[in-house]
Amino acid sequence: MTLGELLASARGRIDRLDARLLLEYATGCTHADLLARPEMPVIGPAAMQFEDWVARRAAGEPLAYLVGEAEFRGRVFQVSPEVLIPRPETETLIELALAKLQGMPVPRVLDLGTGSGIVAISLALECPSATLAAVDLKNGAISVARNNAGRLGASVQFVESDWYSALAGQQFDVIVSNPPYIAAGDPHLAGDGLPFEPQCALTDGGDGLDCIRAIVAGAPANLAPGGWLLFEHGYDQGEASRNLLTAAGFKAAFTHPDLAGIDRVSGGHL
Repeated sequence: MTLGELLASARGRIDRLDARLLLEYATGCTHADLLARPEMPVIGPAAMQFEDWVARRAAGEPLAYLVGEAEFRGRVFQVSPEVLIPRPETETLIELALAKLQGMPVPRVLDLGTGSGIVAISLALECPSATLAAVDLKNGAISVARNNAGRLGASVQFVESDWYSALAGQQFDVIVSNPPYIAAGDPHLAGDGLPFEPQCALTDGGDGLDCIRAIVAGAPANLAPGGWLLFEHGYDQGEASRNLLTAAGFKAAFTHPDLAGIDRVSGGHL
């Protein structure tokens, strides 16, 4: 089959842009090749790979898992079903953390539940003076994050840990986290692609605040005086997050919207 025939075979089954990207990944061709040389023949293995991907994409599997990578803040990160796919709203967490890090000479930063490492790696690369540590409960996620740090040249210490458990005695100037915050049974969990992502990274199995409670409760023992805690949460969890922060002794508790104007990150300092 030719490039044009393969692309036509996906029409009506998956999104046109998805089909184009999958064909580029399967064949190694560029968008220019698809436009200028649609008659180019495609050998068996590449055609079979494309057809397999189209069928899986049509069944709802995310594009990023099919090709094994996703872009975030202009960088390409490896992803797998062991980790969540990067989402643009998480940039809000990073921007707020960078703002807090300004003026700190050699800040120590902890990323809780690092997943693919996008938060820790972005902070390490965009604030070179910072010392980064990142933890995750899943060894598979730690492996993905380490690979991403190596590929992108970021210096981050990755530790397998259940939140703070492996960090006894360590203190940080800024703690950041994008924890599981979707409540069990929330219809969003059945949304496009989410059934394929690691459920333990999406939901706490309870009301969506269990992980946030644990992060807030453990933060004072792991923050330096004046240190900041910042975490991502759901659109309707801002008030509850601020209440948890205040009850734990944090000052100036706040909630900040993402670029869509939706409450996305809360935080406070000791």
